[in-house]
Amino acid sequence: MDKHAIDEPVPVGFFDPALSAVRRRVFIQWSRTVFILCVFVLAVLSLFWGSQYSTEANYRALSVWVVDFDGTVDPYRIDDPIVGPVVTNVTSSFINSPALHLGYEIKSPAEFDNDPWAVRQAVYDEHAYAAVIVNANATSLLRAALTDRNYTYDPTGVIQSVIISARDEKTYYAYVLPDLAILQTAVLMEFGPRWAREITSTSSSTNLSQTPPQAINPAIGFNDIDLRPFTPAVAGPSMTIGLIYLIIIAFFNYPFLMGIHAHFMKPDGHPPLKVPHWIIWRILSAIAAYFFLSLFYSLVSLAFNIPFSNDSAPDTLSANSPNAYGKGSFVVFWMLNWVGMAALGFPCENMAMILGFPWSSLFLIFWVITNVATGFYVLDLAPGFYAWGYAWPLHRIVEAIRTILFDTHSRIGLDFAVLFIWVAISLALYPVATFIMRWKMKRGLE
Repeated sequence: MDKHAIDEPVPVGFFDPALSAVRRRVFIQWSRTVFILCVFVLAVLSLFWGSQYSTEANYRALSVWVVDFDGTVDPYRIDDPIVGPVVTNVTSSFINSPALHLGYEIKSPAEFDNDPWAVRQAVYDEHAYAAVIVNANATSLLRAALTDRNYTYDPTGVIQSVIISARDEKTYYAYVLPDLAILQTAVLMEFGPRWAREITSTSSSTNLSQTPPQAINPAIGFNDIDLRPFTPAVAGPSMTIGLIYLIIIAFFNYPFLMGIHAHFMKPDGHPPLKVPHWIIWRILSAIAAYFFLSLFYSLVSLAFNIPFSNDSAPDTLSANSPNAYGKGSFVVFWMLNWVGMAALGFPCENMAMILGFPWSSLFLIFWVITNVATGFYVLDLAPGFYAWGYAWPLHRIVEAIRTILFDTHSRIGLDFAVLFIWVAISLALYPVATFIMRWKMKRGLE
């Protein structure tokens, strides 16, 4: 008879008395692990849900400036404008209304040196989410169309509605544009009866049958100007879900390469490498891996025809898909992804060494959720608690990508600086994390 077969324990049932101590130990460890996971799920997912908790309460943080130039600037200065006062009166009613609405503010033309282009510049510079500008010649042009029978009169040349949707397309499409549409409708409804009374009172001197019909109805309209439209749609993944993959790729760089790095430390026919040299090798090889991984990550966007070679555009003029750095935009995009991957990846490597597997997976979940909550959603609508999100890597990456792809207001110097700070702190902690990992391995804790 095979001696090995004699010595091999005979399997028993789950409730066998011989397994009582094992069952107790397994139940305790199972309960503890599931409890930790439940608490973790509650805490970390609450961070994500909480980022949207006060959206309605913070609705007015989305500022919209209403600036009335009507009749205030030569040669169109008049004492009895009609268009501007209607717009400001309707806006005032919105401001004083308890109903949910954007953060409307009535601004004086003097704050912009009586220059409508300065208002556009302020929107581009992200001082406001939108602006409603009543042109200086609004009333004069309308009345002249009536009296001079100007059939070329365009009602939409009276009021400008200025936005920059590439700043955050979700916020504009979900909140800003629907509310602006309500304001525009209210202005037209308020203006119609007032204009009807004015043209009726002057009908004795004006033959309405020969008047341009557009000067009677609708008489005024809004010229919707999007300084930087969010287009093409394929650019969306590079600023949303695609960046989650950037985090995941950076995270899995560690387990894929760790076995390769271990060859230096195993005295298999060769002496082991000095630990400081091993750490330097791992850091430099990780940076090199991020270099190539970020290149191929960036090439995906290039392959799907996201524009990277368009010229930049003037701040105050509408332009489709201008690139901030012209033909060099792809290189800047790649460098951003490289530094961003390092800023996202090195903290993952540190936590993988400190926590070990499978607990480091919890850090990955935490890292993804906190970055998504502060990078994919506008922080102006989040509770004040989320102000730390401005320092989180993904927020800076998303902001810099919008500058590169759409030539939006640039803070790219600050964006890169924050990412480099993350890399520097992570590298400073790297030897400590390596020491903890080796200490745990020597004691059989890994």
